[in-house]
Amino acid sequence: ELLALGAEGLKALGISRIGTVYLLLDEMDKLRRRSGGREAALLEHSPYCFGKILDHLRTKRRHDQNFADDPARPTVRESEKKRFENTVNHFFAGDDAKSFLGRSSPIEAENTVNR
Repeated sequence: ELLALGAEGLKALGISRIGTVYLLLDEMDKLRRRSGGREAALLEHSPYCFGKILDHLRTKRRHDQNFADDPARPTVRESEKKRFENTVNHFFAGDDAKSFLGRSSPIEAENTVNR
């Protein structure tokens, strides 16, 4: 469902900053292209986890434009770590997950070990 949202849908979710809306739309488009049309799995929505992901993406973007230092991995409270990791692994495959988790996704690591 998230991939089907447009700018108005994101605004209806409470995301009102125009820059954030377009960053999300860009990332959703990348995800749509990577998924190759496969059905997305239902993922529990966590405003806390998505907030951490958005903050990290914003800082990473500022770093790419030479406005900020390289972002550290997000600090996540213990009670949210599993949900955060699941969310990151769902939306960011392989090396993309490293900037959030400090390592590749477990699926990527498992595939490397089994080769």
